[in-house]
Amino acid sequence: MYLKVLAALTAALLAAAPAVPAYAMETADEFFADGNRLFRDDLYWAALLRYGQAAEKGMDTPLLHYNTGVAHYRAGQHDRARASLTRALADPALRDIAHYNLGLNAWARGDTDEALRWLRLAHDEAGDRKLQEFAVVAIARVRAELEQPAESREVVEERRERRDLGNLDLRVRVGYGSDSNVFRSPADPYIDRADPTQPVVTPQVQSGAFVPMSVTARYTLNTYPFEGFYAAYRGAGRYYPDFQNANEYLQEVSFGANYRRHEGERKRRIHSAFTIARHEEIYYDPDDGAARGVDGALVDERMSYFRYGPELAARRSGKHLGFGVEIKGQLWDYDDAGALPEYDHEYFFASLFGQFRFTSTSLLRITADYYSRRFGDRPSFDLDGQQRVGNPAVRYDYVALGLRARQRVTDSMWFGFDIKRTERTDQYVGYYDYTRDSFAAEFHWSPGDRLALEAGGEYRLYDFPNAFAFHDATATPRTQESVVGKVGASFRVWRGLSLVTESRFHQTVSNDIRIQHERARYFFGVRWEQ
Repeated sequence: MYLKVLAALTAALLAAAPAVPAYAMETADEFFADGNRLFRDDLYWAALLRYGQAAEKGMDTPLLHYNTGVAHYRAGQHDRARASLTRALADPALRDIAHYNLGLNAWARGDTDEALRWLRLAHDEAGDRKLQEFAVVAIARVRAELEQPAESREVVEERRERRDLGNLDLRVRVGYGSDSNVFRSPADPYIDRADPTQPVVTPQVQSGAFVPMSVTARYTLNTYPFEGFYAAYRGAGRYYPDFQNANEYLQEVSFGANYRRHEGERKRRIHSAFTIARHEEIYYDPDDGAARGVDGALVDERMSYFRYGPELAARRSGKHLGFGVEIKGQLWDYDDAGALPEYDHEYFFASLFGQFRFTSTSLLRITADYYSRRFGDRPSFDLDGQQRVGNPAVRYDYVALGLRARQRVTDSMWFGFDIKRTERTDQYVGYYDYTRDSFAAEFHWSPGDRLALEAGGEYRLYDFPNAFAFHDATATPRTQESVVGKVGASFRVWRGLSLVTESRFHQTVSNDIRIQHERARYFFGVRWEQ
């Protein structure tokens, strides 16, 4: 309905004019009038050509910018539509209808927050009661389309099918932060029972500054009405000026295809891709941060690896019910570790989910996962905790069942809870079996168009029926639990540029003191995206 309204209101602004041959046009008014004629015939690209020629002849009026913006919108060029319609706001006579069309355009771009802001302006400031009624209907439609609290980010992705033939998404984030425990070191001295001499180890908890940085770029070629091909790059890392061994980097390249279709209340999505990634970090001793070595030779690159493989995901949802599947296969190729066994392994992942939406604001999802890590060179543990050369290679299989609940409170506020149980099976003799129960919660609130706040946390409890602390058969059974918390905020300074801050806390408690630690990190930074 709102698109029909747009057409009607636009037609009122596009003055009728007789067709004039292109070779006979000389003035800006003639090009402008012919552009209006072409628009009424649904020839939006041709209309844009005429509007451009009118501008070249010196026309620079809010009405030209308005008509150009609407033509860009109809042609699917939403970024250009926004720029032209914004220039039309200079004319008080066009301001209300420009607000309305900016809202529809923002919705088509996938920015529901901006869409609601423009439509509310159209409703609150319009002197035309009919336009106010149209704005109310459009606002209701935008709210009904919101996917939160189920998958808040997928709303944007679902609607990007209306963009230009090709579009580039780019995001860069950089900041400065502090880390209270750079190497995840235990806080207290302990006896290392994994060492035959059982020495007393006094860890050094070291704190320092770091520079977090991330870059993501994605180019999509929308060659078909519902399908697009893409290539993407993602780079992220943390740089510690005073602790080079703590630096960590990841680079990932992927390419594939996305299929999205939305028919009424039914939505379908298929994603396929091939991903190649490189991860780099130093294999260090958490007790002091020094690079590890064996017989005088460094093995500090042991934890760096390449991984690559295909992935496929599909989902379908209706008004109340939805379901989906995801499968993935990867090879993880670790760097040479010298005399130590390498961590090279195959990784397989499969997931199924089903969800039920009770209302437009609440959702419940059940997820079942299976994944497996199959190592090629790493020997399995015997039941006495010894990892003997000649044992079969490690194979861990995981089965997980999760429950997720999401509830939207207002247009700008939602929260959710997750419960998940994961069972790992050590396929050799079961030494490293465990059951992990996790409980998580998250909260998101956008009190204004510029400010967004979020918080979340997770508690994990492990049960090892066969493993020992320090892998020492004379020690007590291994225990482990962890808590993770996060609080973050972002403030949009102007379009594309935001200030961001985040704080994270991580605590692991275990009777294997080597992995026990507390760590707090926070950072302030800037984020730029287009």
